[in-house]
Amino acid sequence: MNGFRSRSRISGWVVPAACALLLAALPLSAEEENGGFDFGLDLALGVESFNDITYQTVGLSPDIAIGKFGLGLDVTIHYRFQNNKLEILPADWVPDPVSFSSIMSLYLGKLKYVRYGTKGDPFYAKFGSIEDGTLGNGFILGSYANTLFLPERRIFGLGLDVDGALFNFPIVGLETFVADLSAFDVFGGRLYVRPLVYTSIPLLKHLQIGGTVAVDLDPFRYVDAADLPTWQALGLDTANARVFAAGVDFRQPILDSAVVSLAAFGDLATMQGKSLGGMLGFGGRLVNIFTYGAQLRILGENFVPVFFDASYDISRAYRYALIDPAVGSPAFTGWFASLGTSLLDDALVFFVNLDGPFKKLDSNPDNYLNYPHLVGVLSVAEGLIPGFSFDFTYDKSLIRTFADLIGPEGALIRAQLNYHAGAAVISFFYQIRYAENDWGAEPEITSGLETSIELF
Repeated sequence: MNGFRSRSRISGWVVPAACALLLAALPLSAEEENGGFDFGLDLALGVESFNDITYQTVGLSPDIAIGKFGLGLDVTIHYRFQNNKLEILPADWVPDPVSFSSIMSLYLGKLKYVRYGTKGDPFYAKFGSIEDGTLGNGFILGSYANTLFLPERRIFGLGLDVDGALFNFPIVGLETFVADLSAFDVFGGRLYVRPLVYTSIPLLKHLQIGGTVAVDLDPFRYVDAADLPTWQALGLDTANARVFAAGVDFRQPILDSAVVSLAAFGDLATMQGKSLGGMLGFGGRLVNIFTYGAQLRILGENFVPVFFDASYDISRAYRYALIDPAVGSPAFTGWFASLGTSLLDDALVFFVNLDGPFKKLDSNPDNYLNYPHLVGVLSVAEGLIPGFSFDFTYDKSLIRTFADLIGPEGALIRAQLNYHAGAAVISFFYQIRYAENDWGAEPEITSGLETSIELF
C-alpha cells in the first residue's frame, strides 16, 4: 500500500487475555511491508464484569502501521453509577502506591504493543502484550504470556530477537524476553551459534546450539500480604525468594521437503544451579497440513520443565515451592506429545499438547506434576462458517481422571465468539482462570459482550 488509508469504528470494548494478540496485533499485508501506511481507530463503548463488579467503559484505541513497524494504544476509562453518582475507577489513571514501578506499570499499560517485524525475522521486536514468549526450544521459557490479568491490568513486556544474518554474520544470534518492563522481575535471554553455517554440508550447516538464562526476582509478587504466612509456614523464605534457570540446547533439521519436515532437538538445564533436567525430542510438519512432536523428559529433584509457561503469572508461588527444597518435587521421567492441523490457509487451526509423568510421583492430590497437563487451541477464521469466527484456548492441569478433562479446577479457559453481519460484529468473550496455588477457592471469571460497527 503506497497511499493513505483510514478506518474508524464504534465498538463495545473489552479485550480478554485469550484474544489480546488477535485484536491488538494487526498483521501487515505484503504491500504494507513494502513501506505503506495503515491507520486504524476504535472509539469504544462497552461493559465489563470482573470480580462481581460491572463497569461501563469508554476508550480510544488507535493502531498505526508503517511498513514492518506497528503501534497500538489502549486508553480506557471504567465508570459506573453508584447511588446516582458517577464513579470513575481511579486505578485507570492513579497509581497505588505511587512509586516508579507503579507509575511505569500503569502508563506503559496504555500501550497495547509496539512491534517491528515478526518472530523468525532477522530482527524482531515487540513491546507490550506478549502471549508467546519463548527462548530456544521452550524447555525453560515457553509460550509465556503476560496477558493473564487483562482486562483489569495490562502488562508491558518486551520480546527482542537479533540474528547475525542481519549483518551477514549468520553464525550467531540473540533472543531476549522481559515479562514486565516496569518491574523487570521475570526476564531471560538466549545466545545461539550455527557452528557449521559456513560449510557446504547439507542440513548440518543449519545446526543450532544455544545457551539460555531466565530468572524471576520476585516469585511472590502477586501473593497478598495476608497469605504470605501460609507460604512461610512451609519453610519458604518469601522475602528473599529468587528463581534462576540456565541451560544449553541444540536443534538439528533432518528432513525439509514439501511432504515432510523433521527436526531433532534437546536441552540440558538446571534450576537454582542445583537440580538438573533434560529433554530429547523431535517435531515437524506433514504435507504442510499436520504438525507433530514428541519429547522424552528426564527430570531431577526440584526441577520443573517449561517453568516459565503460559500460566506462570497466576502460579508463581506454587511453582517456586516445587523447586525449593523446603517443599520440592521428586525426580521423574516424563513425556510430551503434540499434534495439530492447519487447513485452508489457516482458516481452521487446531492443536493439542499433552505432557505428564510415566507414573505418579507422590500421594499429594494437589501436586499437578502427578497428572497429565493439556493445552488445546482452536481457531476458526471468518468465512469458514458464514457469519462466524471463533477462538478458544483450554489449558488444563490436574487431570486425575478422564472426567477431569472438562472440570474447571486447575484450568485456564479463554474463548471469543464473533458474529459478522455486514459492517457489524457482535462478540462474546469469556475467561476463567484458576490459580494453581489456590485450587480450593473459586476461580476468577471475566466475561463481556462487544459490539462494533465499521463505518468506513
